[in-house]
Amino acid sequence: MSVTKGQITLRRAELSDIELLRKWDEQPHNIAADPNDDWEWEKELAETPPWREQLMAELDGRPIGFLQIIDPALEETHYWGDCSPDWRALDIWLGEAEDLGRGYGTTMMQLALARIFADPNVQGVLIDPLEENVRARRFYERFGFQPVGPRTFGLDHCMVYELRRDDYLKTQAKSV
Repeated sequence: MSVTKGQITLRRAELSDIELLRKWDEQPHNIAADPNDDWEWEKELAETPPWREQLMAELDGRPIGFLQIIDPALEETHYWGDCSPDWRALDIWLGEAEDLGRGYGTTMMQLALARIFADPNVQGVLIDPLEENVRARRFYERFGFQPVGPRTFGLDHCMVYELRRDDYLKTQAKSV
């Protein structure tokens, strides 16, 4: 089943979302996708640095997922290493297993990419699924993300992908 963009909206994640985000962190599909991170939601949501947006995706007012968009050049841990200031990095996931495979992630990604590339200075987006997460990698490839190569972040063996503005605009022109 697919949904339209009009049914899914993005809003700023708030402290009142902490319990739900913690619950989602314990879901097997989210543990499998991000097994070694503790998001420290109390700290994360209390801080709103200018280089990060944390968003909840809602379907008709029901929270279904989370997005984080960062400027990797300004992000304080330098997780991504040295990056140009005209790039963004994206984290995206659905909270509940029952919401997988229903088109919600697709709509969330469309909304996130439109939001990111609305800034004419942004030249590309980075994303880092686990190397073994073939389903996520195929999902990103459908949006035009291209593999950059493997990289280890902490204990996680990831495949870094990028989506350049020109490639994004080409896929948007085809879908019109």
